[in-house]
Amino acid sequence: MITLKNVTLRRSAKVLLEGASVTLNPGEKVGLVGRNGAGKSSLFALFNGSLHEDVGEYYIPTQWRMGQVAQDMPETEQSATDFVVDGDTALLAAQQEVTASEATEDYDRMAHAYMALQDAGAHDAPARAQALILGLGFKTTELTNPVNSFSGGWRMRLQLARALMCPSDLLLLDEPTNHLDLDALVWLEAWLQRYQGTMIVISHDREFLDAVTNVTLHIDAGKLVRYGGNYSKFEDMRAEKMELQQAAFAKQQDKIAHLKKFIDRFKAKASKAKQAQSRVKALDRMEKIAPLLSEADFTFEFKEPANLPNPMLSMTGVSFGYPAPADAPEGTPPTVIVHNVSKSVLAGQRIGILGANGQGKSTLVKTIARDLQAIGGEITEGKGLNIGYFAQQELDVLRPTDTPLEHMIRLVKDMTAAGKIAGQQTREQDLRSFLGTFNFSGDMVKQAVGSMSGGEKARLVLCMMVWQRPNLLLMDEPTNHLDLATREALAMALNEFEGTLMLVSHDRALLRSVCDEFWMVSRGGVEPFDGDLDDYQKYLLDEAKRQREAIKEASSAAAKAERKAQAEAAAAATKAKSKPAPTGSLKRKLQDIEARMTVLNTEGAALEGHLSQSPPPSDFANLGKRLKALNEELQGLEEQWLEVSQQIESATA
Repeated sequence: MITLKNVTLRRSAKVLLEGASVTLNPGEKVGLVGRNGAGKSSLFALFNGSLHEDVGEYYIPTQWRMGQVAQDMPETEQSATDFVVDGDTALLAAQQEVTASEATEDYDRMAHAYMALQDAGAHDAPARAQALILGLGFKTTELTNPVNSFSGGWRMRLQLARALMCPSDLLLLDEPTNHLDLDALVWLEAWLQRYQGTMIVISHDREFLDAVTNVTLHIDAGKLVRYGGNYSKFEDMRAEKMELQQAAFAKQQDKIAHLKKFIDRFKAKASKAKQAQSRVKALDRMEKIAPLLSEADFTFEFKEPANLPNPMLSMTGVSFGYPAPADAPEGTPPTVIVHNVSKSVLAGQRIGILGANGQGKSTLVKTIARDLQAIGGEITEGKGLNIGYFAQQELDVLRPTDTPLEHMIRLVKDMTAAGKIAGQQTREQDLRSFLGTFNFSGDMVKQAVGSMSGGEKARLVLCMMVWQRPNLLLMDEPTNHLDLATREALAMALNEFEGTLMLVSHDRALLRSVCDEFWMVSRGGVEPFDGDLDDYQKYLLDEAKRQREAIKEASSAAAKAERKAQAEAAAAATKAKSKPAPTGSLKRKLQDIEARMTVLNTEGAALEGHLSQSPPPSDFANLGKRLKALNEELQGLEEQWLEVSQQIESATA
C-alpha cells in the first residue's frame, strides 16, 4: 500500500501540503481532485519519485512497477506500433537480456532469456500495441506511420497508449482525456475498469471520474482528505461535511462569546477572579473550528445577442471536406468527408454533434465557421449572423508574446474594420474591466500569454468570444483545458445563452446539461440521433459488435479462398509434372511460387476489404498481424519469381 504520514510538500517557498496523512490500498482506483494550483501535480511528483517530502514519511512498495504518461512531445521516426511496443518495459528488458546472453554463448542463460522473452509476451506485443492504438481512435492505415507524421494531440494519444502498454502495479494518469473524443473516451473507461493495479488519476471530467474511480483524494488549503467513493459521492459527502462544519463553527462561536462575556464581567472582581481565569484557560485550550470559506467560483455570462436571424443558416446539398494540397498535381480532387447535407440551423437550437473519430465532426463545424470552404452545395447565412467559434486548436492561435489586453485591443480593431462592433465598450479601461470579469485582474492583463496555463488561455479565448456578442456559438472541444469549476461556469453560461449552440465535446456532463438534440456524423452523412448519450454509448458498443462479426465473416471467407487456391495450385503442380521440359524444374518452381502468391493475394484482398471498415481493436489485432506477415512473405516471393524467371530466360536462350 501507499502511505503518507504527516507529510509536508513545498514548491520553492509555497507550502502545498502540510501534515498530510493518507493510506491507499492495492487495487484502489483513486481520483485526485482540487482547484488549479492546489498541489495535485506536486503530489503526483511525490508518487513518481521526482519530488521528495520536506517533512514526514512517505512509503510506496519498492517492488511496484509504475506506469505513467510521459509529458514530453515524442520526436521519432519510429512507427506508431513500434513506439507503443517500446512502452512495455518488461519486454524491452527481456529483449536486451536475449541480446546480452547471445553474446556470451552461455546456453543456460540464453534458455532462461528466451523463456523470459516468451513470458513477457513477445509473440503478441505488436497486436497488443495496435489494439491500444486503434482503441484510442487511430485508423488502421496509420499503424505503421512515423510518430513524427502525427499532430501534437495525436502524439499525446500515442504516449497514453505507451503508458497503458507498460505492465504496472501503479498507474498514474494526469488529464488522460484531454485529447480524446467521445468514442475513444468510452473505450478508455472500459480499459481502466479492467485494470488490475492501483490507479491514481487527475481529471476534470466528472463522468469519467465517476466511471473509473472508487476513492477520491481532495487537496484543499494544504490539507489532504480521503473520501470513499467516486466524484459524485465525494461531492455529496463534502457538502454534508461543510454543512456540519458550518453548524459546529456557529455553535462554537456562541460558546466563545459566552466565555468572553463572563471573563469581561468578572475578571476585575476578586470573588470571581478564579472562575474568570479558569474560563480564560478553557478558551485558550479550545481547538478552534475554522470558519467555512466558500470557494470563489468563477462565473460569467454571454451577452444578449444583438439579433437572432431565423434560420441562422441553411445548407442545401453541401459536401464537407478539404481541398487538394497546394503541392498536389494539377487536377487532384478535394477530399470529401461528408456528402450532400441539407439542413437548417434555427434560432435557439442547442445541438450536440456526435460521431466517431475521423467521421467529420470538426470538418462540419470548421466549414460553418468559414474556416473551410464547402466542397459543393450552398450554405445560406441568415442576415446579421454573428459566429463565435471555439476551435480545438484555438489556444494555438493566441500570440504567446502578447498580453490579454493586447489580444482584446487587436480584437476591437479587427471587428471595427469588419463593421461588427455592436455597442460594446472599446476604451482600454473598459477592456481591462471586462478582462477582470474573467479573472484577469491586476498585473495579469499585462502578462505574456505564453507564460499562462492552458486553463488561463482557454479562459482568455472564452473572454474574447463573449465580448463579440455572437448569436451562433460553434464550440469544438472547449473543455480540454478547463477545470471542474470553470466547466460548471461554462455549462451555466451556455444554458443562459439566448442564441444557437452547436457543440462537439467528449465531456458528457456538458453535453447532457446544455444540448436538447443531437446530430450524428457517420458514414459520410449527417442525420438526427434519436436518443440520449446513454443510447449513443450503447450504439458504439453495438457498432463494435457488428464490426467484430464482419471480421469473423471476413476471416472465414479468407480461409475458404485460401483452401480453394491451395487446391488449384496443387492441381496445377500435378499437371506441370506430367509435362516435363528441359527447363521443367525451373518452370515447376515458378508455378509453385505463382500458386502461393495467388493464395496470399486472395487472402490479402479479403482482409484489406474488411479492415478498411475500421474494425474494433479486439478483433483487428490478430488479423492485422496476419496481414503484415502475409505482405512480408509476398515481398520475398516476388523477388524469387524474378530470379527464377531470369533463370528460365537464360536456359531457354
